[in-house]
Amino acid sequence: MKELLRTNDLVLISLVEAIFLEGGVRFFVADSHMSALEGSTGFLPRRVLVAESQLLDARRLMAEAGLEHELRDTP
Repeated sequence: MKELLRTNDLVLISLVEAIFLEGGVRFFVADSHMSALEGSTGFLPRRVLVAESQLLDARRLMAEAGLEHELRDTP
């Protein structure tokens, strides 16, 4: 899996999840349970990972949603 996005913005993660679910892109949100370890301060970013075979589709969907500025530079 490749990292597509890294953020502390839970609203952005929810939006990306909805976009990927509708677009049929399989994804995984890593580090989502780290808040218990960090004391719920929110300084550890969550990572959105997608299968390498769906990376281009995921990047296209995010660009179509106007979120290309959020993408990590992972070609």
